[in-house]
Amino acid sequence: MSFSIGSQLQIAMEKYWRRMHGYTIIDEIGCPDTAFSMASVNSNGELKSPDQSEKKITEADAEKQPLSGKKEERWWNTLMQVAVPFFIAGCGTIGAGLVLGTVRNWEVFLEVTAIFVLVPSLSGLKGNLDMCLASRLSTQANLGNMESTREVISMVIGNISLVQVQAIVAATVVAFFAITVNAITDRAFNGSYILLLISSAVFTATTTCFVLDFVMVLVIFGSQKFKVNPDNVATPLAASIGDIVSNSVLAVTAQYMFDQIKVSLWQPIALMCVYYSLLPMWIFIVWRNKYTKTVLTTGWTPVISALFISGIGGIVLDQAVDRFTGYEVFQPIVNGIGGNLVCVQSSRLATHLHQTAIPGILPENTRIVEWPWKTLFFGTAAAKVARMLIVLAVFGQIIFMIVADFVYQGFVSIQVAFGITYVICSILQVMVLLYLAYILIHFMWKKKKDPDNAAIPYLTALGDLLGSIFLGLAFVILSIFGLEYGNNVVNSGT
Repeated sequence: MSFSIGSQLQIAMEKYWRRMHGYTIIDEIGCPDTAFSMASVNSNGELKSPDQSEKKITEADAEKQPLSGKKEERWWNTLMQVAVPFFIAGCGTIGAGLVLGTVRNWEVFLEVTAIFVLVPSLSGLKGNLDMCLASRLSTQANLGNMESTREVISMVIGNISLVQVQAIVAATVVAFFAITVNAITDRAFNGSYILLLISSAVFTATTTCFVLDFVMVLVIFGSQKFKVNPDNVATPLAASIGDIVSNSVLAVTAQYMFDQIKVSLWQPIALMCVYYSLLPMWIFIVWRNKYTKTVLTTGWTPVISALFISGIGGIVLDQAVDRFTGYEVFQPIVNGIGGNLVCVQSSRLATHLHQTAIPGILPENTRIVEWPWKTLFFGTAAAKVARMLIVLAVFGQIIFMIVADFVYQGFVSIQVAFGITYVICSILQVMVLLYLAYILIHFMWKKKKDPDNAAIPYLTALGDLLGSIFLGLAFVILSIFGLEYGNNVVNSGT
């Protein structure tokens, strides 16, 4: 039944329908023009509570509606809560780019080029898995479902076990994808390299996710203690170490395995046996947990699909690294910043829908597809935060670009043409991601799918793909005019 307000009969029937199905309508804001609030909507779609009165959102007040929590956040509070972890996360992406720029000359990266295909996918696992965990727990925290210690422990154990299951399976899938791509592009097939790629991918994914899971749990608990919205801080802070840890662990593990397979294959085989033997235990824990059982059976399509999308970005990285100097330094920054910002918006939108709407029914005056300027600048509730994120992206990318260049080259070598082109391509990526986030999350809600479980994997994977492509186009355009990154360094050296 539609949510029409045009008839008193329809209103009465709607209220009756909700009473019959156990749904509750609560006005938590306390003003005459507010959104429907479902404070007991769980991430698995269960709804419960006693009903009260029904309210209407006027179009003029659309942007005034809070995206999370019971009280509307002041814009400066939101900005500060997002900006601090954003810039911390930026330091992590700079570190990830510098790590990749350093290890690209290691023997394993020169001999087994398929590892470059793994880089965006394994880095993207923090979006596919860990940021989904952050979004789920943030929603539960905002809905008041993390008050009982017993329930919190059960929720955390179930979610960490779920991420381990997904990490092992996802890493195996992306390793086979990299093997296939390498076999097609290089027209070669080396059995020992298969063991190297699979063992390195599985170890990197499980280790990185395990570390980030505990970081996010601590961040969310800390956010509750200090009265900070976890939707604003959990995903960026987790991402701040995600990229650098992922790239570092992958590089060290791959180089170690590469040295070992020259002598014997027992170490990669033993590592794979250990992780695959632990898989049934993780599955058992997840299956017995009420918070994660549903996700175990229904949450695979977004994760696997996102891995292949990120894998295409990995192919772009593999091809661009050999052609353009410095591409591998800036690619993690563009991808990481775009992914971090869109995850903040995604988490806030998902929480907002959990608080103000019923699965399958969008809030009043909300459409799945809106004009871009309404979702990015003015006209919807999401626009207020989108504007802040775009401004942060502009200033952040300028700062991160200069810092990364200074650390990589030893001095600031950025030319004006490169700087302008780089900022334009990165901001375009962020704007596209924010617009797609609005459409995707509302579409999933309309289809009764929980955005906390399904939206972020697609968005971070698209961020990796779009960031790699846009940055590649920027390097191509600059090379046409002889303005490649590092040109002035070469010229001054000669």
